[in-house]
Order: sequence, then structure tokens, then C-alpha cells
Amino acid sequence: MDIRIAAYGVIIRDGQILLSHWNEHGRSGWTLPGGGVEGAEHPVAAAKREIFEETGYEASVDRLLGIDTMVVPAARRHSGTDPLYAMRIVYRASVLGGALRNEVGGSSDEARWFPVAEVPQLHRVSLLDIGLRLNAAEPADGVAPQAEG
Repeated sequence: MDIRIAAYGVIIRDGQILLSHWNEHGRSGWTLPGGGVEGAEHPVAAAKREIFEETGYEASVDRLLGIDTMVVPAARRHSGTDPLYAMRIVYRASVLGGALRNEVGGSSDEARWFPVAEVPQLHRVSLLDIGLRLNAAEPADGVAPQAEG
């Protein structure tokens, strides 16, 4: 089994979320900006690098939200003959600087801010929903969770 470790950022500002449009090997969808950890790179450094590559923004990684795993069967992979074990590390992140731009020559072809309320209408990958659930489960620093009931 092949293994891929990747790191992503949930970046929400003023009710809008920053997304990257993944478009590779005939499959596409809106997703969180991020991607594969390279060599001995720390996942936080990978998240910052990938966010910059895909969106043009320099980001801070503010909080670990969670880790999601999945196995991609060999039949669904564009290359390789073995299944892929994917570990996806999801952080809450924020924009520090830079300017919005699209990635050139990578696996994503567009970066855009969307109102969070519009996400359910988007053609998206499952990681986006996972990231939003993880983000909702972790209150912002200094904000106490609301009691249910």
C-alpha cells in the first residue's frame, strides 16, 4: 500500500471560505487549499507552502483541527497498482498577506473566496465537508463552547 500524508487549511474570513479548485486526471472539485508533505517537511510547513502555491496567500497555521484518513482503491488511482492510504491533516489557518491568484502548473487551477453558506451548492470533494465539520467542532481561541439544550 502506498502512503500519502497531506496538510490543509480551513481559512474563513468575514463569512467567506478560501477554496482551491482541484482539477487532475479528469476529476475535479472545490477543496481546502493544501497538499502533500514533501520528504521530511513538517505538516505545518507543508500547509503554509501549499496554501501559498495554490492561492497566493501567506498563511499562519493557527490550530490543529483533526486528522482524517481514507484508503483509495488501486482501481481509482491514476497511477500505481497498489491502494493509497491517505492521511489528511486539517488545520485552522488565517491569511497573513499576499494576493489571491491561481496556481499555475499544479493540481489546482483556481482559487476563490466563497460565502460559507454557498458551500453545499458547490461541486466539492469530501475533504471540504470534513474540514468544515472539524472547524465547527473546535471553537475559536478564547470562545467558550455554547451549551446545548
